[in-house]
Amino acid sequence: MRDENKAARRLVRTVRTAGLATLLPEAGHPYASLVEIATDQAGAPILLISGLAEHTRAILADPRVSLLVDGTAGHADPLTQPRLSLLGRLDPLADERAKARYLARLPGAELYAGFADFGFWRLDIERGHLVAGFGKIRWIDAADLTIPAAPDLGAAEAGILEHMNADHADAVQLYAAKLLGAAEAEGWRLCGIDPEGCDLLGHGRHLRLDFANPVTDAETARRELVRLVKAARAA
Repeated sequence: MRDENKAARRLVRTVRTAGLATLLPEAGHPYASLVEIATDQAGAPILLISGLAEHTRAILADPRVSLLVDGTAGHADPLTQPRLSLLGRLDPLADERAKARYLARLPGAELYAGFADFGFWRLDIERGHLVAGFGKIRWIDAADLTIPAAPDLGAAEAGILEHMNADHADAVQLYAAKLLGAAEAEGWRLCGIDPEGCDLLGHGRHLRLDFANPVTDAETARRELVRLVKAARAA
């Protein structure tokens, strides 16, 4: 069960888009739309959406939503692949570091992030329904869908990314090619780090590199990133 919890958290970290279901205020009908997502350090989804969108009008009337995180893309038999329906409430996001995480993962959003009618929102997860394949179905409590905050790591994250991308770009390429099987040997950047892993961005897609040991600050992150470089060189 612990492995399934971790797999569910990892799924939320890896996808770029999700299906957002809201309730239209006039008729009360469910309304589904496509949104881009990132996560905060704890793993809660973050959205950047326009105040003019139908789903935003619905959220302002009733913040209860469902977010479908779909891991089936590209598979010949999608119903055998994992998907996770998250239930919770969307709240306006004021955390500047969480906003920065979103824009590092989705740099194209910089174009409209400063527009007055766009705003950041965070999903306060209440529970999730995981379908991990045929017969692998269960509800997961909110406490198992996020991880405890690591404030020291959050404070150091921007500096770690800048340092790795500027001074150790070769290591980032090794992560992608040797540990994650990327066909492209160049063009990858670290775009996020959290206690359970780090995220790479390149060639229009994201890759997730899991940590063997949890990291909580700059020093433990450095040790784990060095260990992964050694593993990549040995591969």
